[in-house]
Amino acid sequence: MAHRPLPGALALVLGAAVLAVPTGLGAAGTAQAAPSGEKDVTAVMFEWKFDSVAAACTDSLGPAGYGYVQVSPPQEHIQGGQWWTSYQAVSYKIAGRLGDRTAFENMVSTCHGAGVKVVADSVINHMSSGSGTGTGGSSYSKYDYPGTYSVSDMDDCQSDINNYGDRANVQNCELVGLADLDTGEDYVRGKIAGYLNDLLSLGVDGFRIDAAKHMPAGDLANIKSRIGDPGVYWKQEAIYGDGEAVSPSEYLGTGDVQEFRYGRSLKQVFNNENLAELKNFGEGWGFMESGKSAVFVDNHDTERGGDTLNYKDGANYTLANVFMLAYPYGSPDVHSGYEWSDKDAGPPNGGQVNACYSDGWKCQHAWTEISSMVGFRNAAGGEGVSDWWDNGGDQIAFGRGSKAYVAINHEGSSLSRTFQTSLPAGDYCDVQSGNGVTVDGSGQFTATLGANTAVALHVDARTCTGGNITWESGADRTATVPSSGKVALTADVWRS
Repeated sequence: MAHRPLPGALALVLGAAVLAVPTGLGAAGTAQAAPSGEKDVTAVMFEWKFDSVAAACTDSLGPAGYGYVQVSPPQEHIQGGQWWTSYQAVSYKIAGRLGDRTAFENMVSTCHGAGVKVVADSVINHMSSGSGTGTGGSSYSKYDYPGTYSVSDMDDCQSDINNYGDRANVQNCELVGLADLDTGEDYVRGKIAGYLNDLLSLGVDGFRIDAAKHMPAGDLANIKSRIGDPGVYWKQEAIYGDGEAVSPSEYLGTGDVQEFRYGRSLKQVFNNENLAELKNFGEGWGFMESGKSAVFVDNHDTERGGDTLNYKDGANYTLANVFMLAYPYGSPDVHSGYEWSDKDAGPPNGGQVNACYSDGWKCQHAWTEISSMVGFRNAAGGEGVSDWWDNGGDQIAFGRGSKAYVAINHEGSSLSRTFQTSLPAGDYCDVQSGNGVTVDGSGQFTATLGANTAVALHVDARTCTGGNITWESGADRTATVPSSGKVALTADVWRS
């Protein structure tokens, strides 16, 4: 949730098109306790109903190799159609717009069966503003949440945050008018821990802590110490701007921290600079340490706020996701949301996803160019960058040791080149296009990339199978892959 003013079972139906799956990918296995190395990619299913998430785990997330799925806040919240109502908590009952306790538990079980772990977006810094009846039937008013909190739990500061250069103001006062919990109190810490432990009892594997920087790091450490599973994945939202009193690095001792500078920098590079500058991206740019950073091209706040790319940015957005999944920095989140013109608009169909690419659902997690790179990242494992090449402009290529290799052409004309890799000799599937590619005994292959396209090879995709590959775009454009597994990919079928 950003610090900006607030106003007031799925079937992934792709018509006849079926994603061509390179042989050797298989179904996703069990992910690690925390994203690091293999299967560290999270699909963030923003405002998807739990039943829809469950079906996506089986149909797309597990087969693609996603290690985690992040779901929107499950707790009871204020009523209303806007997306941000999910971030105004009323109680800790699982009774929000997206589904009840049974639906949530079934979703966790189904996703686990598909080899995908579950992260719950968790609103624990604050409650709501205003008064009324919540989505689960609970009556509430600001500072009074019967059975959960009373005014004595929220009396540290009852005015809005107005100075981000003042630590006490940021961490004790109210974020856009929402009742701020005093997380320094033992009772409040216990209630929050009780909620998180309840989610753990339903099988949740991790938490994304909303508005973390508005709580002292020591308070969050105390709350986490009360969690029944000390190895639970813990990802904290700590937006940072120049001159702010609270630094995201303060939270590294508790768990991962979302590195907002990553997405902002990708927007700057892809829109205004040269991809060649990405050679030492990450810690070389002054970001937090890779092993504790959660990264993204966009999330629900930044896509609306304009500080990162979003789905409206065409190939810039798609290629930025390709780069993020190929480059070994941080643990990537792939945002999967819906179309919007009104930045406050809630999800289509109340969060029910009947089919991807319909009713406004963008389903970025399933775009061929993005989903194919999840397997690429899993195959690359902990390998560092090797065999870097760039033309000084917007054409780059690099390997991940002997495991994987990617080339990205972000220029307006095609790129024909012989690329030097460290891959073993043999046949590979270019998972971006479905083309077969042969690497010779010197580790070289020759390819032509259309404008704003990529080529990606990895050792777990040695041959391509038949089927169709669909690129979602302004018009339906489908490239048919014959049984040979070879297809000519041109710029006009790239997602726009």
